[in-house]
Amino acid sequence: MELTVRKNEILQELQFFQGIVERKNTIPILANILVEADAGADVVRLAATDLEVGLRSRCAATITKGGAITLPAKKLYEIVRALPDTEVRITQSAAGAVTVAAERFNSRMQTLQRDDFPALPDATGEGTETLPGDILREMVSKTQFAISGEDTRYFLNGALFLFTDRAMSLVATDGHRLALVSSPRERTEAGVATDSEPAPEAHGDADATRVILPKKTLWELARLLGDDVETVTYERGDNHLFFDLAGRQLISRMIDAQFPAYERVIPKGNDKRIEFERDRLTSAIKRVALLSSERSRAVKFQIDGGKVEITSSSPEVGEASEVLTVDYDGPALGICFNAQYLLDFMAVAETESVTLEFKDELSQAVLSPAGSNGCDYTYVIMPMRI
Repeated sequence: MELTVRKNEILQELQFFQGIVERKNTIPILANILVEADAGADVVRLAATDLEVGLRSRCAATITKGGAITLPAKKLYEIVRALPDTEVRITQSAAGAVTVAAERFNSRMQTLQRDDFPALPDATGEGTETLPGDILREMVSKTQFAISGEDTRYFLNGALFLFTDRAMSLVATDGHRLALVSSPRERTEAGVATDSEPAPEAHGDADATRVILPKKTLWELARLLGDDVETVTYERGDNHLFFDLAGRQLISRMIDAQFPAYERVIPKGNDKRIEFERDRLTSAIKRVALLSSERSRAVKFQIDGGKVEITSSSPEVGEASEVLTVDYDGPALGICFNAQYLLDFMAVAETESVTLEFKDELSQAVLSPAGSNGCDYTYVIMPMRI
């Protein structure tokens, strides 16, 4: 193999592979990136996988001699990143040694056999759907943080993707909170807001696409969904999902499990409502949480008349409080929440105001953006008992 690529062009592709490759080295080949080139072609093909999530990409190149090699993804990225903005030469000798060079720099890298690299599944091109990049980017950003990291409940280690001809939704929960984002297909296809529709489940569509996307898939999809990605082509295979975007293809295994009946978690009888200025509430929570217990991260909303006093306390460090003026004339009560769960929602709500709907001290509360023209966003959070 012998090829030449521009430093900035291959660096842009290599950075997307850093989250894909397996770093634990339980299977050494999974730490490598596959580089394939055909003589006379004008692109070099790149691929990597951890057997759960895979990525295919390509980069413009001048190819003198074709071939296929695997190289350590992390080291290759570090070398290319450190090079000046120039052409990078990748060459494999007849003996199999691989050199990466540029200007006066020269390096020789260890490689593993191409035949040891696992085969990535191929999309069939049948039954594809086109999704707007901006809508999918919004949906991922508003749910990915609510995915559980507990290995014992495997079905919660991903987000439920629901898709029909009328709406699409993304749902994530860790058992303490739930994030649901929905968008009507009219909006996803036209790229404009329409009257909101319920999630696909509410339509009773028996043929709705229901798949659980692994947490890692959501994180990598978020990395790939840059502002320049206008559309995403989606295809569901027998065991894998394929997302084609901006010349790259993300391949993901589906989690074979039953996602919880999330509709039952969303309360219907919350009869009390408070609207907050998002920035003021965010700042207050951040300040008060500084003196909360490091273990529980609990802050208490003491609601009484036209004010909400946010308090925290810790035997080790002390206590803090801050009062916000609100429009509320219901009964006085106090509700405790995990401060980080609140801040996660605030960071992606985007609107100037947010609403908190609740029933009592122990029932699920619901946070939502006020007056949003984006996706329909519901965030359910369980109160804490302290």
